[in-house]
Amino acid sequence: MITVASLAPCLGGALVLSGIAVIASRRRELLIRWCAWAIGVPLVTAAFWWGRPGTAAVAIVVGVIAVMEYGGLVRLGRPDRMVLAMGVTGVVLAAWLLPGQVLRVLAVAALALAAVPLLSGDADHGGYRLGAGLLGLAWLSVLAALVPLGASGLALFVAVSVADIVAYFAGQRIGGPPLSPLSPAKRWSGTLAGAGAGLAVLALLSALSWPMAVAVAVGGPVGDLLESMIKRGARAKDSGRWLAGSGGLLDRIDSLLIALAVLLVLR
Repeated sequence: MITVASLAPCLGGALVLSGIAVIASRRRELLIRWCAWAIGVPLVTAAFWWGRPGTAAVAIVVGVIAVMEYGGLVRLGRPDRMVLAMGVTGVVLAAWLLPGQVLRVLAVAALALAAVPLLSGDADHGGYRLGAGLLGLAWLSVLAALVPLGASGLALFVAVSVADIVAYFAGQRIGGPPLSPLSPAKRWSGTLAGAGAGLAVLALLSALSWPMAVAVAVGGPVGDLLESMIKRGARAKDSGRWLAGSGGLLDRIDSLLIALAVLLVLR
């Protein structure tokens, strides 16, 4: 059985090796991004090591930040963002404290999102606000799956992240047809190479199973395309600018979100 304790040495070794590679490349943007990872990975690993309370805390913090970035992209007002953030937080807390009530909490959150434009009498944009809010709730609430998954969720995040990085560089080197008009820079060659790398990481971490494999190989790329669609609709390059070398947090977890959704369905 995979545990956080068994993952920690692998994550530490990966950080050291990637740091050496980044220094050797002499690329400033990669060094900035690696520094962000060097700070974030130990913090997240420590939270997962704490167990369900730590995992829930990470999921809530990440979920609230992602809600604010998503709300900015789709131009949701402050009341809609606040209700959406409370809804995502409620789902995560239910996954930790009341696992049998997650669907009920989701339903309450959906009704609360509907109430915001209804009570304000927004006939012009109420339908759009409701649709955007429900999409955000369905998309971001899957972070609650990290609570019961524990170390498996951490392994999935590592595998999806490696797959993203390999897909980016392999697609540039190999070329070939684009994956989708939503993201012309991404290539089928890179996606296949990234999937192979992600599966290799799962095997290395003793976390390889057919649901995890499908989540990484299929869910990861789909999640990336979903955020690309939203950003193109918003005419934005990044979901935010505060995360050094990476834009916004949503840009870093987009693949993980759909990978988690796929894993939930298959398990």
